[in-house]
Amino acid sequence: RTSLGSMDPLLVRAARREPLDRTPVWFMRQAGRSLPEYRAIREQHSFWEVAHTPELCAEVTLQPVRRHDVDAAVMFADIMTPVLALGVDVELREGVGPVIDAPVRTAADVDRLRLDPAGFAPLADAIRIVRGELPGEKAVIGFCGGPFTVAGYLVEGRPSREYATVKKLMYDAPDVWRALMKTLADCFSAYVVEQVRAGADVIQLFDSWVGVLSPADYEEFVAPWSARILAAVDVPTFHFGTGTSTLLEAMARAGGDVIGLDWRIPLDDGWARVGDRGVQGNLDPALLLGPWERVEASARDVLARAARRPGHIFNLGHGVLPGTDPDVLTRLAAFVRGQARA
Repeated sequence: RTSLGSMDPLLVRAARREPLDRTPVWFMRQAGRSLPEYRAIREQHSFWEVAHTPELCAEVTLQPVRRHDVDAAVMFADIMTPVLALGVDVELREGVGPVIDAPVRTAADVDRLRLDPAGFAPLADAIRIVRGELPGEKAVIGFCGGPFTVAGYLVEGRPSREYATVKKLMYDAPDVWRALMKTLADCFSAYVVEQVRAGADVIQLFDSWVGVLSPADYEEFVAPWSARILAAVDVPTFHFGTGTSTLLEAMARAGGDVIGLDWRIPLDDGWARVGDRGVQGNLDPALLLGPWERVEASARDVLARAARRPGHIFNLGHGVLPGTDPDVLTRLAAFVRGQARA
């Protein structure tokens, strides 16, 4: 990173709401299954082999930047990566998601979680490679999962729709929940600090499934812990969830220089609710499976709602779907880059 503000990556300057001549663009889940070059690597290596081998992780992270010319490289990792450093076995089961055979549901289960910071080293090494290879105007995005979303997998043992087991734990055993949240917040804070030390320009907190909570439950059970993680670093932070139209004000209070908006709320409405900060979003990723004319019209609408205000970063409302044609992503990135703000 440079010390001169004007030389910082475009994404960093957008996060600080500096006036720019165009809108930065990147895509959540831009690396991975939508790219044939990624699938070629996965024919030889498992997900965790790629994620834990710095050279492979860096290569997969850089693939979409080369192909799409987006403004940022988001590190190739999983939101469950740091819990491996807590001694949890996580299986990423195809078509299911993260599966934990020994869920964390009691005080004794939480006590067994012990952080080994050496588990962060492979990602930190990959960040150094990526930052060394990227042009200075492109950002390196480090990230971690949000404490609720990760706890959801740890407590349920697998993806859930209702999160009933998680909510029962919050309500029935608030002391156990607080102990788990403290353990995760301490782990994730150390994890994002290590990413910034290695060269990450911004940090995004992915609390993807926090939208299942009521505003009151979010404020009581989650917000303080998310705030702790977001306050741990001195680079711009992005705070993201899906289904969060009822939580936007509370998420903004918890922290984040930029608040991620999903496609369920018009961008200008969401921006009006999060106050004096930037926003990221918010094209429905499923639109990319349809005709280009609809993609372009919807992208124009997102940009029109941003109204050239400083602080907008163009993205999808959630991650790229696996069946997305990468040529459509390339075309969309070029379209957004071509819509100058001047």
